[in-house]
Amino acid sequence: MRKKVTVVGGGFVGSTAAQRIHDAELADVVLTDILDGPPAGKGLDMAESAPILGTDSKAVGISTAAGDYRETANSDIVVITAGFPRKPGKSRDDLLKANYDVVKGVVDAIVKHSPGAILIIVTNPLDAMAQAAFKVSGFSRNRVIGMAGVLDSARMSTFVAQELGVSVENVHSFVLGGHGDDMVPLTRYSTVVGIPLPELIAKDKLEAIVKRTRRGGAEIVELLKTGSAYYAPSAAVFEMVDAILKDKKKILPCAAYLEGEYGINGLFVGVPVKLGARGIEQIVEIKLTDEEKAALDKSAGSVRELVTVLGL
Repeated sequence: MRKKVTVVGGGFVGSTAAQRIHDAELADVVLTDILDGPPAGKGLDMAESAPILGTDSKAVGISTAAGDYRETANSDIVVITAGFPRKPGKSRDDLLKANYDVVKGVVDAIVKHSPGAILIIVTNPLDAMAQAAFKVSGFSRNRVIGMAGVLDSARMSTFVAQELGVSVENVHSFVLGGHGDDMVPLTRYSTVVGIPLPELIAKDKLEAIVKRTRRGGAEIVELLKTGSAYYAPSAAVFEMVDAILKDKKKILPCAAYLEGEYGINGLFVGVPVKLGARGIEQIVEIKLTDEEKAALDKSAGSVRELVTVLGL
């Protein structure tokens, strides 16, 4: 029997993530949205692509406007992208309270119908929404994961590959911390075929890459005028789902609930984790310099401010 993945939120990120999962035959997919019609249309469109692509994964879209999540029952993974999007001039923090209400309602329904699911949170502000999902669900910390570091690291790798004129497959970037302006790109842990970036890129150019990585999402929002990034975020979701469903034990930077690791307690922060069939199977602790640790603490502080506002 194939695995089942529910994607909550039928916007660009959600529908593209659902399509990637369906097309790769990773799992049967249920796409949900509060709109009546579009999710069903997108699900049917995906299903009709299956004979061309040669995938036997099922795809269906449903409206949850009436609060009916029965079609999502017994999902192995639930990806939550639902929420209000960023707009030009707006920060992730502006979305805080509105998206908390969205996430709480979704998680309450998911817990009822898929009590054994692993949750992947994409809704912004991501780290705070992961904390909300964790608290509302009552799930163990290995089953609630925030998608952030995979995306931020991919953006950094893109800029590095462009700067050096090398294949993106040669580049491995490492971005920790919260998914926001205070994220922590670790240049000395980021490499090109094992060679640390500081040995390959001049300091000023490397600093420019770090700055652009931190503004990666905002840059795309400004260019699109309406809406935000979705190709790269959906690819990041796909990599996480793939690692879990195939029990890859893959080490990826994700937002995880820390209980003393890195000196941080009771908070979701982006760190290296091992992803497998049980979700987060290990939090990997790496040695940080005093400067890197201070940057991570600052990023965690920004997340804690949001969490405090929500009373979590």
